[in-house]
Amino acid sequence: MHRRRRTALVLSAALAAAAPLLTACGSDAHPGAAAVVGNQRITVAQLENRVTEVRDAQRTVATDQNAQAVPEKGTLARAVLHNMVLDRVLHRAAENAGVTVTRKEVQELRSALEQQAGGAKALEAAWVDQYGIAPERLDDNLHLRLEAQKLATDLGTETGTPAFWSALSKASKELDVDLNPRYGTWDVKTSSRVDTKTPWVREVTTTGSEQTT
Repeated sequence: MHRRRRTALVLSAALAAAAPLLTACGSDAHPGAAAVVGNQRITVAQLENRVTEVRDAQRTVATDQNAQAVPEKGTLARAVLHNMVLDRVLHRAAENAGVTVTRKEVQELRSALEQQAGGAKALEAAWVDQYGIAPERLDDNLHLRLEAQKLATDLGTETGTPAFWSALSKASKELDVDLNPRYGTWDVKTSSRVDTKTPWVREVTTTGSEQTT
């Protein structure tokens, strides 16, 4: 009995000690921010709005014959935040290379893609289904795709090559990306979001279960 009480007190102390460290990592340092990229904040509210846009669009285009299941909100939020941060990283890399994209180029690309897809609605549905991009964000996404293509051309390579991602890694370092721990961390080397590892949570859970068996 006393042993269990002592164990409970130790675990409570450990959790209490860990709590300030967790909040200081991100949420307290940037209140209300899902991420900070350079001098720009991506607020939790902005992220939630984007997630709602995607979920609404996915439900709209879903059919019994051809549709992916709408992902869990938490899973989708992490994926959407990854895209929002990567968009800013890509834009910085393009700026560093002097790459620019005009509105005319975006419209020309959209027209060509609409013809291939079989119309505007078909293109919007395809972008939601394949990339999780809501219709109202389609032009922004095409703008970024053109930036990526032009950046690769400027580097004398293609998107997906080490040289291309090296440019994005450099941009990630410059922007000093900082994610709220609830959404993971940002890997500068790969310019991607990764889940936060919290081994102490597993240890506490294991210890607690051993004491109660």
